[in-house]
This record gives sequence, structure tokens and C-alpha cells, in this order.
Amino acid sequence: MKHSMRFKIAATFTVAGLMASIASVQAETVYNIAGLADFTGPYADIMKDWTSSRAAAVAWWNEEVGKDLGIKVNVKDYDTRYDVAQTASLWPGIKAEINPVVVLGTGGPDVAALQNRLPGEKIPMIMATASYGYVWKPDQWIFNPRPTYSHEAAAFANWLREKRGGDGPLKIGIISSEAAPAYVDIHKGMEHYAKENPDKVEVVEVVFTEIQPTDLTTQVNRLLRNGAEAIFIQTNTAAVVATKRALQTLGKNVPILMSSHNGLLTSAKAAGDLSQLNGDYEVYGMAVPTDAETEPHKFFNMLKDKYGLNANWNVSSVMGLAQTLVALRAIENAAKEVGADKVTGDAVRNAILTKEIPSSATFGVLPNLKYTAEAPFPTSGLTATIATIEDGKYVIAAENVPVPEVTKW
Repeated sequence: MKHSMRFKIAATFTVAGLMASIASVQAETVYNIAGLADFTGPYADIMKDWTSSRAAAVAWWNEEVGKDLGIKVNVKDYDTRYDVAQTASLWPGIKAEINPVVVLGTGGPDVAALQNRLPGEKIPMIMATASYGYVWKPDQWIFNPRPTYSHEAAAFANWLREKRGGDGPLKIGIISSEAAPAYVDIHKGMEHYAKENPDKVEVVEVVFTEIQPTDLTTQVNRLLRNGAEAIFIQTNTAAVVATKRALQTLGKNVPILMSSHNGLLTSAKAAGDLSQLNGDYEVYGMAVPTDAETEPHKFFNMLKDKYGLNANWNVSSVMGLAQTLVALRAIENAAKEVGADKVTGDAVRNAILTKEIPSSATFGVLPNLKYTAEAPFPTSGLTATIATIEDGKYVIAAENVPVPEVTKW
């Protein structure tokens, strides 16, 4: 009799525990993220690292954060081929299929296709690239964790001037092209900053080339005669290689500045090897993927060990982590504000605009982020990281370099 009673009591507790477990599973709220990607277009070669980093970050967040909130996040990638028409064509189906609370973009085509649609549908989009002056408008639904390319270039110019020493402005030449609006915007922003800060930077000339230049010896020689102490190239790798070949032909050793999309590793591969770019630099407002055991690198390795990340540690994977961590922290902040079962795209956007995302929340992948409604990126308090090649090795030259305030151009 006693044995039977003990069995009934144990069975009762077992059933109660099972019911509680089922209730817990049933209480879990699922939200979707739409990942726009390019698997068959011009950036197909780097997209695997980018999207793999997205997926691993989501898996980590679900286990370490979402589970306690009663939330699970799914991310599904769609191939837009980095094409405006393809993105616009796919979007209605994406929205109908997964009804995302946030979108992860890859570049300009996504912005062009969705900038005027997302506000009406109340779904924010997080980018990974730097921003542009022509999208610097208030009340945005598309957000960049980095400022404009011109902001990042200005941060580097100020750093190099301080490294050089002296009181005069840093004289720079810019290699650009009128073939793309983005290229024009970048050099105009830098010219604008130099005009407002003549004691810090002087643009000796903007050289316009075709989009894939081959020989720039004459143009580079002119920049050097005009006193250029550095050459800024935030367009593409072809321009970097042509400029480097011109400098080698002229026997001059003037540093070249690059950005994330045409940075040191990518351009060095096109030039032959890393040693070709000894003494050159790249700058951007996120972590640099060198071999150093930084906090971002440790986080990346943890994702590889525990959450199935299958990617290389490079700029593409850093960009994937950057945008995804911003999206996840925004979902997290929104859930704490409105409730785990009430998160919407509108709530996510409001969290982006009202809740600071400290650098620690992205494991140092990004600096402290504090958005306002005045721009699609934080306009103050940002920092940049600078990398270089020393003796054929890819290393960090400077961290936490202040990004100066740049007025709209």
C-alpha cells in the first residue's frame, strides 16, 4: 500500500514536471530575421563567411540569452545577387513567408530597393557597411553600426597627422571615380571635412579614374608633386593595385588608406602578397580580424567551438557578426521593454533609437552605439580601428581612434 502511494506521488510529480516543460516550450515566442545575401553575384566569394557568422551569432543568442527570455530567433538568408531589382522582387515574398521583425542588409542595392518601403511596413534593416552622406536623413528605418566612409577616413587622417607630428595639416590625395554615386559621396565627404578643418587636413587633389584603372603613374606623380603625404582610396582593389604599382615605379613610399571592402588582405591578394602593402593602412568602425587574441577574436573562436561556426576570421565574418549582434541586442531590448511575446519591427526600431548598445554587448566587435533619430548611424561617440602591414604581417596599428564629428555635406 505504501509502495503504491509512493508510486502515485512520484508519477504525479513526473507528470507535473512534464506539463511544466511542455508549457515552457509552448510559451517560447519565435521571431524571424530576414538575411539578404549575395550567393551568385559580385560578392558571392565572401558571402559564406558573412552568412555563417550571422547564423552562429543567432544560435549563440538563442541559447545564452533568448532561452531565458522565452524567445527563439530564426534567420533565413535570401539571394538578392546584390541587385536592386532582385531585392525589390523578392521582398514581398520574404515578408509574406517569414514576417521578419528585422532585416540584415548587405549593401547599396538593398538600401535602394527597400528604403522607401520599410517605414510603411514598420520593419527596420541593419547594415554592416559604412554609411553615405546621401542617406543621412532623419527618422530612418535603415541603420548602420558604422558612420560614413568619410567619417572613418577623417578619423584616420587625424590619427596619421598626430603620428606625423607638427602643426600643419595632413596633405592627402584622393583616388576616386564618377562611375558610382557611392564613390563620389566618399570623396565629397572628405573634401567637406577638410574645408571645415583646414588646420587638420588638406586635400591636394581628387583624381578621377575609370572604375577599374590600370596605370595611374602620371596621376600619382602629380599628387606627390603637390605634397600628398597619404593617398586615400575607398573605392576598389583595382585602384589600390594601380596606385601601388605607380608608387613603386616612381620609387616613392607614401601610405595608401583603404576601407573594409577593399582592405589590406583583399588588395594584397590582388597585388600578389601582403608584403606588397607594407606600410599601408585600412580603417573602419569595427574590429580588425588580425591573429591577435582580442575579445572579438575570442568570441569568434567560441562560436566555432560551441555553435558550429564554419567561417574564416576576416572582414566579411566581422561584418556578419556586427549587424547580427546589433539586431539581436535590439530584439532583446525590445522584449524587455514591451514583453517577450509582443516584439514587433516597430518595437525593435524603438529599442535601437532609445537603448545604447555598449561595446561589451558586441564583445568588442563594435564600439559603443548610441543612435538618435537624426541619422541612420550614431553621429557622436564612435571610434575606429586602424590596421596595417608590418614586415609582411597583418597587424593592428591603433584601436579606439576617435571618429570626429563631421557635419552633413
